[in-house]
Amino acid sequence: MILKKADPDAIHQNRCFLIKEDAADSQIPVNEEERSYLLDKLKKEQQLVEVNRYTSKLLIIGIPVTKGVNTTLEAWRRQGNEVAQWAKKEKLQSIEVSSLLGNTAQLIAFAEGVILGSYQFLKYQTKAEKLRTTLQEICFSGDEFSEKQMDDLTVLTEAVFAARDMVNEPVISLNAEKFGAILHQKSAEAGIHAEVLGKDQIEALGMGGLLAVNKGSIDPPAFVILEWKPENAVNSKPVVLVGKGVVFDTGGLSLKPTAKSMDFMKSDMAGAAAVAAAIRVAAKNLLPLHIVALVPATDNRPGGNAVTPGDVITISNGATVEVLNTDAEGRLILADALCYAKKYDPMLVIDLATLTGSAAMTLGIHGIAAMHNECGNLFDLLKEAGERVNERLVELPLWEEYDEMIKSNIADMKNIGGGEAGAITAGKFLQRFVDYPWIHLDIAGPSFLHVADHYRTVGGTATGVRLLSDFLSSLVLQTNSGSI
Repeated sequence: MILKKADPDAIHQNRCFLIKEDAADSQIPVNEEERSYLLDKLKKEQQLVEVNRYTSKLLIIGIPVTKGVNTTLEAWRRQGNEVAQWAKKEKLQSIEVSSLLGNTAQLIAFAEGVILGSYQFLKYQTKAEKLRTTLQEICFSGDEFSEKQMDDLTVLTEAVFAARDMVNEPVISLNAEKFGAILHQKSAEAGIHAEVLGKDQIEALGMGGLLAVNKGSIDPPAFVILEWKPENAVNSKPVVLVGKGVVFDTGGLSLKPTAKSMDFMKSDMAGAAAVAAAIRVAAKNLLPLHIVALVPATDNRPGGNAVTPGDVITISNGATVEVLNTDAEGRLILADALCYAKKYDPMLVIDLATLTGSAAMTLGIHGIAAMHNECGNLFDLLKEAGERVNERLVELPLWEEYDEMIKSNIADMKNIGGGEAGAITAGKFLQRFVDYPWIHLDIAGPSFLHVADHYRTVGGTATGVRLLSDFLSSLVLQTNSGSI
């Protein structure tokens, strides 16, 4: 999507006006009859009102009074999505947006909603050109939306699209090796130092969790290391992002059922896609922050010499795990990545994973289950970012009592806790492998949708990209101000 300033001398045929509440502002170029029509519709709480002049179209957009800044921003994103659908229906190639809001953040939120709502995954559609949305550009009148802000939004939304594309890509064309190669290529293009470790190197590092999950596959695993380290970084210790990269999850020998379970498990690498996209946003925006992203990648299959329930494996830090359910595989590969993160002496590690059905059943598609150890005010900063971008965090406890649920009779721990508190016991398992400030985000619910939710389209949503990008930017500001 091209974002640009509108030519003040050009006559644009398709215009959108963003207005406050129900005011049909005098700046909208309508006659008295049309103004009366608009006021009538707006009083009836119709939030999008179209004036069709046959050769041109006007769309007047308002929102009802909402409570709170973040709620208002989300309302404007959703209105942006409505405009995206309107433009698609009307087969518009370009629209001009005039904001009468006097609020740049709301205008940016609206533009974000238009762009994100326009996303389509048409790679495998033979009639893609007929299905493709026609909207190619958004022109903004006035000086409220700066070129820098347009560039930043373009970088962010392109990263969201890239993450959605990866999540939507089937495993037949995106195994762990190919996934690693794509992350390497895209990251290197953004100026990020990228390295992909193969099976021999993974074995040399003793990554028993990643190797165990990979035992049932004919494709080798990969361990991806991405590092953005600008000379002007404000942090002396890096922020490390860890993303679960299970490119397809059958459940292994603990085989998943098919309907709305195994059939959509190409999405089990959504955490990896999100952290790789977020570090690219930081690099492209030249964010002065030292960031590392780690992605353990494999598929989880029941073939060959697949790990068996009852097996005991050894993680790279020497800890032993009794594997009682091979479908609790994400925590095994994350354990190795969290151990590897220790070498960076990080200021903070955040892991993102489509980890448990428990989190999805608890929060549905609207919330991210979050757990953390002692990390100062960094969790609060991340939670505030989640409120701003509407990728909201719900904190779950990591009380000591939950440790009892993952005790094993024959190993240091077992990889499942039981029928209760599944998201929490998964978090407790991961906690065993960290001795630094750490936040765990279980994105199982919102990462993949079967029905569109406004600008979060069907399929991969790229949950985490906008959250992490906002957080990392705010972390720079807080560090510069001495708050961190």
